Amino acid sequence: MQRFLTAGLRRLASPAFLAAALFAMGAGVAHAQAPASAPAQDDPAPPAVSAPAATQQGGIRSANIFEIAPDASTDPKYSEQTNAERGRVQPGNNAPMWRDVAKGVTGYSSLPDPEAGNMIQGFVQYPGSTVTNAGEAWRQVRNNWIIPYGGSLLLIAVLAVALFYMAKGTIELHGSETGRKIERFTYVERAAHWVNAIAFVTLAISGIVMAFGKFFLLPVIGSTLFGWLAYALKNVHNFVGPAFVVSLVIVFLVFVRDNLPSKEDITWLLKGGGLFGGQEVPSHRFNAGEKVLFWVGVFLLGAIVAGSGVFLDKIVPAVEYTRANMQVAHMLHASAGVLMMAMFIGHIYMGTLGMRGAYGAMKTGYVDETWAKEHHELWYDDIKAGKIPAQRTAATPAAADTPRTA
Repeated sequence: MQRFLTAGLRRLASPAFLAAALFAMGAGVAHAQAPASAPAQDDPAPPAVSAPAATQQGGIRSANIFEIAPDASTDPKYSEQTNAERGRVQPGNNAPMWRDVAKGVTGYSSLPDPEAGNMIQGFVQYPGSTVTNAGEAWRQVRNNWIIPYGGSLLLIAVLAVALFYMAKGTIELHGSETGRKIERFTYVERAAHWVNAIAFVTLAISGIVMAFGKFFLLPVIGSTLFGWLAYALKNVHNFVGPAFVVSLVIVFLVFVRDNLPSKEDITWLLKGGGLFGGQEVPSHRFNAGEKVLFWVGVFLLGAIVAGSGVFLDKIVPAVEYTRANMQVAHMLHASAGVLMMAMFIGHIYMGTLGMRGAYGAMKTGYVDETWAKEHHELWYDDIKAGKIPAQRTAATPAAADTPRTA
């Protein structure tokens, strides 16, 4: 019995038997699926029976466009075909369109004249970028230079001020106050300064959030709140900008006379203003450091920031607001803006925590005689000599009660 079962299993497992069985199964399946009678020639074809859901393949099936018509490239005019012609021989092959896009060939787009239709800009090389199309070159300058180095400069400025404050503290008066006041800033000067200062701080905060906020705010408040905040500050930035420009012009006109260079400024610069020594260097109404801030920060950088900002706001008439012009304006605006903020961090420090009485001078307009003598000795000497009036604003009931020098 055992020999009989073994021999039977060997026959079932033989290749000849398996082939015969598979052929019989295929014939049986074909016979089972064949219709009982062939339909007449005029009868409609029977509806196709869809395969079971389990055997269907879902999703998008990829296809090689060069396998659709492999001999299409043998056409002598293959490389000269339009996108429509290529689509007839190789559906899905949009190479002619993208070739024209890369060449800057004018087509149709919603961009305004004079670059309507040019989707990709021509090749340029901005300082700090590779030779590439202008849009990518601008991106490289912004992401590889302005953002990392600009942010680092602002952090260094804040750190330097913090270290200086920890080392020196607030600069105090060495002598006692006399109670006699000198008018340091008139109402017009203070009004111009505060309007400009408030506008500058608003623009600085909004600019920092838009440029660097994704690094320190986005992880904390989330994308929804950060997106809303950035959008709101962008609009604030655009509307406050023109007010800053106007106030900057007024500040320049109001303070330019007392910021003209003098020979005493050289001595002040060589001695570093006495900040690292024990005694301040005599100066006129504004010392050399304040004059450098005025001419570099207010005049030079302020002019670049204001001019480029007004251009970016698109309120300058009779100019072409092309992408290239806007990119150059943005690079100038961002670079000058970061440098200006770094300089004014020191100015804000000296006007608040850095020096006792400096904030009060811009708040009330007056300083004590001792303050004027210790911090701006040459200016004080001119007042005592009668070259400069101690009270420049017309007397008012409040001013008349204010003690002042004889």
